[in-house]
Amino acid sequence: MIISFLKICLVFVLTFSIQPCLALAQGPMHVAVSILPQRYFVEKIGGQFVEVEVMVPPGATPETYEPRPGQMSVLSRSRIYFACGVPFETIWLSKIISINSKILVIHTEKDIKKREIEAHSHPGESVKPQSGGSHEEPGDPHIWLSPPLVILQARAIFEALAATDPQNGAFYETNYKAFVSELVELDLYLSRLFGAGAKSGSFMVFHPAWGYFADAYGLKQAAVEVEGKEPKARELDEFIKRARELGAKAIFVQPQYSPKPAQIIADAVGGTLVQADDLAPDWEKNLLQVAWQISAALGRQ
Repeated sequence: MIISFLKICLVFVLTFSIQPCLALAQGPMHVAVSILPQRYFVEKIGGQFVEVEVMVPPGATPETYEPRPGQMSVLSRSRIYFACGVPFETIWLSKIISINSKILVIHTEKDIKKREIEAHSHPGESVKPQSGGSHEEPGDPHIWLSPPLVILQARAIFEALAATDPQNGAFYETNYKAFVSELVELDLYLSRLFGAGAKSGSFMVFHPAWGYFADAYGLKQAAVEVEGKEPKARELDEFIKRARELGAKAIFVQPQYSPKPAQIIADAVGGTLVQADDLAPDWEKNLLQVAWQISAALGRQ
């Protein structure tokens, strides 16, 4: 009787495990994304059942990058392209579709109301949201730096993976729910970190990537570079004045851009440059590190 019971248990286990094993034996589903943080999101949900091609490699910017021929060739076998609204996609998405007409393009940004990018002539000015969701008016593309907005993107990723690969749908759903729980916990932690009622909630950045992050936690970013343009001498004087008004002793810079203008401002106010990479591959670790650095710069630690 015991042996028969064990045989029944073995059949039960094999019945419920054979489908994922067969799917994995056939190889993971090939998908593509524009930037490195998206790979983090897709792998969180897709796990071992996805292989992710990142179009914009480390050190490059989604504003100016042009993919290599080998990358375009790889896309011919991709089943899904997860777009997020970065400038790279404006030119290259149509070319990707022309290479692979069967590829499913998922706009993970479609339900997100975009914010405007700060005007270059008004450093530190508060921002107004756009009418939202329009590809004609893309607004600020840096939606991956706000945990609440990543929750919306995660939903789009999960739904696309489950619809394209339904036999592993339960696996994707489990991972999706776990990832959302992690994002909620991260959001609560950051809300507590920055709190409310602080005297100064403005921090100075070179590239205006941290607007959504700032919006989520009651902060403001003052950007030095806007729309790919470095400030002129007169504008630098304005930013130096603004930095002094803010009492900024740290200017956050990204490794993809020249730090020279930011260094001039930092030298003028006796401050330092701090690395804040908005395209780092380990998304959560990077977001926490930048948050701690911003909190320290604002004197909240």
